[in-house]
Amino acid sequence: MTREVIDRHSEALFEFLWCPVCGHEVFSHIPFEGVFCKNCNTQVELQESHEDRGYEEAVLACFDTDTTWNLHVDEKLRRDLPDGSARVKILGAPGAYEIDWWSPEPGDGWEPVERGEFADIEEPADVSHLA
Repeated sequence: MTREVIDRHSEALFEFLWCPVCGHEVFSHIPFEGVFCKNCNTQVELQESHEDRGYEEAVLACFDTDTTWNLHVDEKLRRDLPDGSARVKILGAPGAYEIDWWSPEPGDGWEPVERGEFADIEEPADVSHLA
């Protein structure tokens, strides 16, 4: 019996993507479970968008904090998503991706963590054991 692996999304897409909860850029794929932020365990599900507007790729990245570690402990390292989830539409091609929109829209009540925003802050030793 042979098994075929299908990569639905390019590696470049994952290099562009970052976690809106903690700002880190490294994700782990656990077969039959999903894709998770390696730093905070926020789950991300990628879906092809129905509308591509002529771009090579149009992807919806859906983030969910049900699995996030230590979300309740230190808001200096993680920022919760509104109602525990958020979506972002990404358009483009490898090396030229851009954000089209966030849902819910960032505003007064919520802003996604920017790429690397918390990179220079160390997680306290008494927090990491709570994961």
